[in-house]
Amino acid sequence: NKHCPAKYRALVIPPERACPMPNPHLSILVVDDAKFSSAMIGRALSQAGYQDLRFASSAAEAIKLLEQRPASVLLADWLMPEMNGLELTVQVRQFDEMAHHYTYVILLTGKEGENVLGEAFDSGVDDFISKAAMNEQLVPRVYAADRLCNTLQRLLQENRLLTENIASLEKRNLIDPLTGLGNSRYLHQKTLDSLRQVESRGGALCYLLIGLQDMRELHLQYGDTFYNELLTGVARRLQQLVRPLDILVRLDESHFGLITLLTDLHECSPSSFKRLHDGINLKAFKTSEGFISLKAGISLVGLDAKGLPCTPEQIISHAEKLLPESHSSGRVTALRLPLP
Repeated sequence: NKHCPAKYRALVIPPERACPMPNPHLSILVVDDAKFSSAMIGRALSQAGYQDLRFASSAAEAIKLLEQRPASVLLADWLMPEMNGLELTVQVRQFDEMAHHYTYVILLTGKEGENVLGEAFDSGVDDFISKAAMNEQLVPRVYAADRLCNTLQRLLQENRLLTENIASLEKRNLIDPLTGLGNSRYLHQKTLDSLRQVESRGGALCYLLIGLQDMRELHLQYGDTFYNELLTGVARRLQQLVRPLDILVRLDESHFGLITLLTDLHECSPSSFKRLHDGINLKAFKTSEGFISLKAGISLVGLDAKGLPCTPEQIISHAEKLLPESHSSGRVTALRLPLP
């Protein structure tokens, strides 16, 4: 066509120059405010074997189309009225984040120079095609995008599945990896089980919160290796001091928890656990930094069937509120539910 602009005349790709084996179902969205330009690009891509082609005459129209269905490749003119190609790219990247998708963005531009490249890539553009070399660059660049899209979508899918698997493992994880004791999730689960047992079989539940003072300062002073060594030593000491069927957990960097089931609520008293308190406070821990003495507070909350209904969160909260009193007094502090 003699009226066709020179830069678009040769967009009909000879067979010997066409890229091999394109993915005919690759979703391509062409955005150009010049209808003739869009038509020529569409014709070239169709001849190259691409079938899933959509067209928009503005960035706003492109956004509506992308909201309806994402595209694998976006071919957009850099210079468009109202919203240019760079601004469109920024919005596309925001859509991608929400949809766990990646859109390969190629800008069509007459601009040249390194500053142009830097501006485009900083905005999230993947590639750009010079309008002066459209005939030579269009189909090969789209074919390269085709191959990369395959890899990018697969990686995104794998990453999403990996994230879901990690979340699932964390949700199911009940063990503290450092000490081998249960963790806070395990505590919640076992407290709930113990409450059900008290309700169905009688007896009493006693929950102890053990707080180690100055652990953060010791950690900062001596480092991770010492800190892990000390926590492991405390866990071993506690395991020696509690009964075999008691449930001992590590809650965080300075707190342990203990659930014990008793035949009578009167057994859930400070005197019953003085040995545990003294075992932490009166006997130093041997470490690579020498013998370290710790100060520990212990609060306990007890209840029998009369204290029901009660949730694990309520029991744990009561124990947390009592612990500062134990730290200041140097004694085991206790509370029996229900409150008077």
